[in-house]
Amino acid sequence: MINITVNASKKYDVLMEHGALSQAGQHICNVSGDADRKICIITDTTVSELYGQKTQPLWQSLEGAGFEVYEYVFNGGETDKNMSTVVDILEYLAKEGFTRTDLLLALGGGVIGDIAGFTAATYLRGVEFIQVPTTLLAIVDSSVGGKTGVNLSSGKNLAGAFWQPSLVIFDPEVLATLDSALKLDGLAEIIKAGFIDAPKIFALIDNRRVSLDDHDFLTKLAAMAVEVKRKIVEEDERESGNRQLLNLGHTAAHAIEKLSSYSISHGHAVAMGMAIITAAAKSYGWCDDKCPDLMLDTLSAFGLPLKCTYSAAELTSAALHDKKRRGDHITLVIPKAAGSCSLKTIAVDQLEEVFDRGLEVLNK
Repeated sequence: MINITVNASKKYDVLMEHGALSQAGQHICNVSGDADRKICIITDTTVSELYGQKTQPLWQSLEGAGFEVYEYVFNGGETDKNMSTVVDILEYLAKEGFTRTDLLLALGGGVIGDIAGFTAATYLRGVEFIQVPTTLLAIVDSSVGGKTGVNLSSGKNLAGAFWQPSLVIFDPEVLATLDSALKLDGLAEIIKAGFIDAPKIFALIDNRRVSLDDHDFLTKLAAMAVEVKRKIVEEDERESGNRQLLNLGHTAAHAIEKLSSYSISHGHAVAMGMAIITAAAKSYGWCDDKCPDLMLDTLSAFGLPLKCTYSAAELTSAALHDKKRRGDHITLVIPKAAGSCSLKTIAVDQLEEVFDRGLEVLNK
């Protein structure tokens, strides 16, 4: 078992273990006490079929531990990651008589985790919730750190709350149900972590020798990325300083997601965003000579996208609604070298030029 402890405003463990779904009830009891209460699995239609049925290990484990198990299932996807879905879940919980001593369990990818976490932060002014991520992207990124939220028509994750889970449970066996594109979403965030504070990741992946079917190795890489996030979240839980480093590539990425009506997935958009800002850093001389080649070669080695079909003007218009904007300024994360990034605050009227420089380098 891999066990990473996050010491944020709430202390909790991130457990990674084969067969963890069948042990989830006991793991939850170990951190939350008496199981003689209600727990609601929040998930989408796809994940419910895979892991959320009454006859399957997770449900059986929860009932075996003494929980009264409920389930709320919705369509899922970024288009359903909105306030309407949250209100529907809140109404369901109220109708079923959930109290402050009951729990929510997010079963699925990042959309599920964000919605369930935001609902947990909101219902009765806050109830416990458990993260059970079922994608590589979710265990690497959204399930750890306490960011929760939903999209507004103006942009991604513009409504939300910081609400830490009580426990994160990851079973590597879920990776067997993911296609290559979904695994690459997670790998993009792992590469991001490597540039922020884990250069050993690059020595391990060696650019071309990772098999997407080697789930134990992907889990090892995921744990390294979680360690990066743990360290940063413990230093800056509410993103007033260094936690902004975790946004490497995200200013452009969120714009790309919005412009594509979320047909471009988060991880693929992050890959594009990292390529753009790294290319721009090369143009401005903000990074060392090896950084651009390492970033672009690593992304392209796995078939992650580098080129963006949107213009600098389109990206800028979409990005100006990003939550990272503060008044007339926005903070960018600049990759300087493997394991080293810095924060650079620019005026919003400079952003289009930065995007334009990056696109120009990539399109040569």
